[in-house]
Amino acid sequence: MSVGGLPREEVGMMMGLGGVALGDPPADYGSIAAVGMFVALMCVCIIVGHLLEENRWMNESTTALLIGLGSGTVILLVSSGKNSRIMVFSEDLFFIYLLPPIIFNAGFQVKKKQFFRNFMTITLFAVVGTLISFSIISLGAMGIISKLNIGALELGDFLALGAIFSATDSVCTLQVLSQDETPFLYSLVFGEGVVNDATSVVLFNAIQNFDLANFSSFKFLQLVGSFLYLFGTSTFLGVATGLLSAYIIKKLYFGRHSTDREVSIMMLMAYLSYMLAELLDLSGILTVFFCGIVMSHYTWHNVTESSRVTTKHAFATLSFISETFLFLYVGMDALDIEKWKIVSETYSPMKSVALSSIIVALVLVARAAFVFPLSYLSNLTKKTPGEKISIRQQVIIWWAGLMRGAVSIALAYNKFAKSGHTQLPSNAIMITSTIIIVLFSTIVFGLLTKPLIRLLIPTRHITRELSALSEPASPKSFLEQLTAGGPDPENSVGIRRPTSLRMLLASPTRSVHYYWRKFDNAFMRPVFGGRGFVPFVPGSPTESSVPLLAPVNES
Repeated sequence: MSVGGLPREEVGMMMGLGGVALGDPPADYGSIAAVGMFVALMCVCIIVGHLLEENRWMNESTTALLIGLGSGTVILLVSSGKNSRIMVFSEDLFFIYLLPPIIFNAGFQVKKKQFFRNFMTITLFAVVGTLISFSIISLGAMGIISKLNIGALELGDFLALGAIFSATDSVCTLQVLSQDETPFLYSLVFGEGVVNDATSVVLFNAIQNFDLANFSSFKFLQLVGSFLYLFGTSTFLGVATGLLSAYIIKKLYFGRHSTDREVSIMMLMAYLSYMLAELLDLSGILTVFFCGIVMSHYTWHNVTESSRVTTKHAFATLSFISETFLFLYVGMDALDIEKWKIVSETYSPMKSVALSSIIVALVLVARAAFVFPLSYLSNLTKKTPGEKISIRQQVIIWWAGLMRGAVSIALAYNKFAKSGHTQLPSNAIMITSTIIIVLFSTIVFGLLTKPLIRLLIPTRHITRELSALSEPASPKSFLEQLTAGGPDPENSVGIRRPTSLRMLLASPTRSVHYYWRKFDNAFMRPVFGGRGFVPFVPGSPTESSVPLLAPVNES
């Protein structure tokens, strides 16, 4: 018998109600009740989040966390203190089923021009900044946490803590900022969040597989080379999968007979890119993110109008459900009685508070240690004030990146637990501290982020940013401009061609974007399709059918 399409034995490994494993023969009814209860709680999260939409303090992630905490408390009371959750945490559930739709939709919906215009700054924050944060947290943990006498922690444990708490919560951050109101600031925080998660996961896995007993400068260079290899190959795999999907849909033309097929092939190939990356020990986060960008640039324009509507909302819906699921579960898991009982029997409450406070302080310092210096370095390469990161924006970037989420919890379980359980006090206190930090940062920092943005960036500043960074919402297609005899608006904004290397370095973003558009229109779009390069056939996806739906952001 199966539950929700999964074998009963597999569901039994992931879920439990009242301490009864769902794989046991009498637990069929319990498994259905557990799934039904969790689905009902997700519906409550959506309804309450909608009712609090205009609240200046609350956001959807905080709402789901608080509902999860309340539900966990009720279950804890009903079960007489034996259990507080419906599901047992599973890393596979998180990394294989929940994370891919969130990251893919982020790439699919992103304003690509803004993202790639700030790509060097984003990479500076997400890669160099994450390494700085990792170093400070790891060194601080070795110097301070080691003096708390919480157990026999090794070098690998301290380095793992650095990677775990270097991972910012891109999901919560994206809910706080608006892509339309503050496009420049959003692109920086959003891009850093996605690449930061990938960097932290790759760094964590590298530490797990690294022989720390025989550390040398040569092995350190090997570690750096391995990281660069994973970054490059993961990006290439995502781009290749996205281009393959565009070519298949353009050539085979599924929309002539069934829009369901072209929607299905888009969804399956997007998920396939993530699974291939995981099978090849690459970064699935980077792969599926760049796959989403490529699919929105080429594949999405090759399908019929009805499929465009379907895919745009389907990807957004799957991402939204996954986000709600994650935050709801994190709230419920915070009250897991098993871990708290082990910690309370071994350590004093003050020691738990001290450990969590030290880590939060290290996160605050580590975040500031790279945001402000790297922003200064980035501003040195910018020539106009509108391209520079103001001190107000730097404070928001620093603050928004203080939140920690499901990635940190998943990595903590990977390092300090086995199948969601642990009996070692030192491991248990690490997991409970991670949960405390995630709850504290998401609720406290998340609640204060909206008022902070309104304080630091009033409406007049938002209007100024919109006017400075405004872009054509729906530019004409390349073929339409050729037939009309008019130039491409994106390529005719008065950009002077660089006549020297110095000029190219002085304004690299616009120059590179200019030549990329030329290359894209001349070589890529004729082969892989995209806006303006889909042949007109009755019933085919044509440019003239787009007005019913705003296109996926080209800008």
